[in-house]
Amino acid sequence: MTGVIRSPRDFWAGVLYAGFGAAAVLIARDYGLGSSSRMGPGYFPTVLGSLLLLIGLASLVRSFFAAGEPIGAIAWKGLLLVTLATVLFGALLRPAGLVIALAAVILVSAAASVKFRFDARALALMGALIVFCGLVFVTGLGLPVSLLGTWFTR
Repeated sequence: MTGVIRSPRDFWAGVLYAGFGAAAVLIARDYGLGSSSRMGPGYFPTVLGSLLLLIGLASLVRSFFAAGEPIGAIAWKGLLLVTLATVLFGALLRPAGLVIALAAVILVSAAASVKFRFDARALALMGALIVFCGLVFVTGLGLPVSLLGTWFTR
């Protein structure tokens, strides 16, 4: 099969995209679709899953025609740190609040990059991102998330 596949990276990316897209569409079947003017809970996952499925199929087709690079080594450090950052965000959001959870996710995921340096500029950008997310999600959208969680309030 590898003799027919000219771009292994595109092939496996297409398999992943198509698989996740198909899974989203299949899971969303049980939810009400609604219409574009009055969307139901299944509308967004169905549309997004369908788009992901189409991108995956396009990548799969491309892998047979366009030459590409082989798959390189897996970046284990980055994979583990980004996964840890996501888990930390979920674990810290309620007890520590949005500010601490965002700081943790930003710092841990940034440490996955070999180019990251923790300096004044990075600290200022992290602060700006936390303020922006607080304004958008808590103030603007009214999500029921506290800025400081139960660890800081009594």
